[in-house]
Amino acid sequence: MNDEEKGKQFLELIDEQNNLQWSIVVKLSSLISSKWNSIELQNELTTLVENHSKITKELNGLD
Repeated sequence: MNDEEKGKQFLELIDEQNNLQWSIVVKLSSLISSKWNSIELQNELTTLVENHSKITKELNGLD
């Protein structure tokens, strides 16, 4: 992969990671509002955090 492709992939991953971070904040706020009683929100938040972790690992692997 050349530098231009790496740069493009990096920016795409950063954008995706940013979108996930906002989604995590929204879900977490909703979960707090539900007094932590929503299993659906808990599951959605878990999935978002897992996806964020994958992207972070991928970003860290770009050289």
